[in-house]
Amino acid sequence: MRIATGIIIIATGIIIMINFFTGYASAFEADQACNALLLKENLNKNIIGCDHDLETRQWILFEKQDELEAAKVLQRFKY
Repeated sequence: MRIATGIIIIATGIIIMINFFTGYASAFEADQACNALLLKENLNKNIIGCDHDLETRQWILFEKQDELEAAKVLQRFKY
């Protein structure tokens, strides 16, 4: 029982550390990264865009599809 609890605590700590070190520090940084990639790659702004998702705390680089299909997520910028 103690071993299982210890493993769960260690796994939770590792997941928190990975999320902390791989994400952006703020929404501003994530926004700048998304828009910089959009401009750097010179992507068509009518088809490709950046949008902020408040629920999951991330900016999303996406490709618009026709009206009958959902947009295709190209990259996520979590903060």
